[in-house]
Amino acid sequence: MKQALLPPEVLQQVAEYFSLLSEPMRLRLLNLLRDGEKCVQELVEATQTSQANVSKHLKIMWQAGILTRRSVGTSAYYRIEDDMIFELCNLVYDRLATRIEEQALHFRVLNGKQ
Repeated sequence: MKQALLPPEVLQQVAEYFSLLSEPMRLRLLNLLRDGEKCVQELVEATQTSQANVSKHLKIMWQAGILTRRSVGTSAYYRIEDDMIFELCNLVYDRLATRIEEQALHFRVLNGKQ
């Protein structure tokens, strides 16, 4: 059965969602938030980068609906809102791991024949 073509507007939204994950710092922050809510300062210390850099990436993910934010005094706390983000990352990770294993096997076979 042939699947219907997606409208350009939907494709644009999908591209924007994937672009969120194309930044290594955002992936690092998501990984740190995997175990639960953290304040910006904890994330700054864990990533050893500037607060401005961390805040910039958190804001982008918050605006996209991937994270939620709450304020306590002068501190901002973030947590994952959309757990499906991990399923997506795990799918990509598993695919890459399989591809690397296949390449390693291919090279072992080639080296064995020489």
